[in-house]
Amino acid sequence: MTHASRFRVHRPALALLASFVLLVTLAQAQSSRVALVARLDSLAGAPVQEGRAVGISVAVVRGSDTLLLRGYGRADIELDVKTPDRAVYEIGSVTKQFTAAAILQLRDEGKLDLDADVTRYLPTYPTAGQRLPVRRLLDHTSGIKGLTEIPAFRSLWVRDLPRDSAVALFAAEPFDFAPGEAMIYNNSAYFLLGLIIEKVSGMSYEDYIEQRIFAPLGMKDSRYCSNTEVVERRAHGYDYEGRTPRRAAYVNHLWPYAAGSLCSTVGDLVTWLTALHGGKVLSPRSYREMTTPARLNDGTELRYGMGLALGTDVRGIKMIGHGGSIPGFASHARWYPDAQLYVVVLMNSNGPVSPSALASELAGELIPWQRPVFRPFTGDIALLVGRYAGPSRGREMTVEVTQTAQGVAVSVDDAPARPLAWVEGWRFRLDDVNIVFERRGGTGPATILRFDRVQGHYVLRRR
Repeated sequence: MTHASRFRVHRPALALLASFVLLVTLAQAQSSRVALVARLDSLAGAPVQEGRAVGISVAVVRGSDTLLLRGYGRADIELDVKTPDRAVYEIGSVTKQFTAAAILQLRDEGKLDLDADVTRYLPTYPTAGQRLPVRRLLDHTSGIKGLTEIPAFRSLWVRDLPRDSAVALFAAEPFDFAPGEAMIYNNSAYFLLGLIIEKVSGMSYEDYIEQRIFAPLGMKDSRYCSNTEVVERRAHGYDYEGRTPRRAAYVNHLWPYAAGSLCSTVGDLVTWLTALHGGKVLSPRSYREMTTPARLNDGTELRYGMGLALGTDVRGIKMIGHGGSIPGFASHARWYPDAQLYVVVLMNSNGPVSPSALASELAGELIPWQRPVFRPFTGDIALLVGRYAGPSRGREMTVEVTQTAQGVAVSVDDAPARPLAWVEGWRFRLDDVNIVFERRGGTGPATILRFDRVQGHYVLRRR
C-alpha cells in the first residue's frame, strides 16, 4: 500500500474527529453563552428583587447578538401590572442626543450653521452682548442660566402656557459665565435648540423627531411623550421616599421639550444606537463632530460632545452614551465601540438604583477590565491645599482640599472629606470625576481647580 493510499484510508476518520471537535467547541460556546445570559439576567433583575426599583427594562446587544431584552418588576403597582415586552418609558435627557442629531441633520442639509450666532435663528433672544454660537448650546458651554435650576420654573411645571414663558424666565437671568469658558449641564440650551429646529425646518419639534428620525428607522414604539394620549404598554412613574415608592409628580410635557420629553423602549433605543453609530443618521462629518470631545475657549478638552457623554464608564471602559432623569423615570443608553456592545437600561422609578451604574455592571460581564492602580502622590501637597469655589449646576460649589496621612483629600460642599486617587502631574480622580489643579505662570500654589464630572466641567478658583 502506498503512502497516498494510506492517507485516503484515514481521511474519513480525520473528518469525523474534526466534526467531533467542532461539535464540542460549539457546545462549549453555547454553554458559555447560556451562563453569561444567566449572569446578565440576574444582575438586571436584582434591583427589583431587592425592592430598590419598581420596574426595569434592559437590552444588552453585542454586535448582532441580542443577549438580553426583557422587563422586570411592574409597570403599574396599583393594578399589579407586570412590566410587558416593549414597555414604553419616559427617557428624560436621553432625548438630548435626538435633538443634537436633528440639528446636525439640518446642518447637513445646508439649512443651519453651527457657528452662527443664536440670534440668526432666534432674533429676539437677548444675549447680553455675548457672542453665542449654536454649537455652544449643544455641548452645555453656553453659560445661559439653567431653566430647571430656576426656582420660579416649578410654577410652570404643571401649567399650560406658551413656551415663550419658559424662555422669558431664563433669558432674564444673567449668564453664569461667558460662552465657552466652562461647562454646566443646561436644559435651557436644549430648549432653545428645539425652537431652532422648528424655525429652520418649518415643523414642530415633535413632528420633526417622529417623522424625520423615528419613522425612517422603524422606531414604532417611540414618540414625543403625551399627557393625554392613550399609549399601549406605557409604564407609570414612581419616586422613592426611602424604600417606599410613591406616584411621581405630574409633569406637563410642554416643558421638558427638546431637553427631555421623548418616550421610547429598550428595543427602539438599540435600533437608534445601531443606526446612529452605524452611519445611518448623519453624514460622516456630523457624526464625527457629535462624538468628538468639545473644547473650551482655552483649549481644555471636555468629556462631552453634542448630546452625548464621551470617555469611560466607572470601570474605565471606553463608551459613548447619555443618561436621563425625569419625575418617575431614570434611563441610560450607551455604546461601547471597542466591544461593539449596546446597553440600555430604562426604569419607571427614581430612587436608590442608578441606571448608569447598572449599565456598567452589565458591560463589565462582557468586557475584560482591571481595577486601576493608583500611585501615591509624590508632589508637594501644600501647593494644592486650600478652598476653591465657582459656579456649578444651580448653585455655587466649594471644594476644600486638605492633606491627610493618605495624601490629598477633598470635601465637596462641606461633605465628609474623601481621598483622591493620583493619576499624574496635578491630575487626580474621585470615582468618575477628574480633578485637575492649575496655577498661573507655572510657579506657586494652585489657583484653579477643574472639577470634571463628564456632564459638567466646573472651573473653581482659589478663595
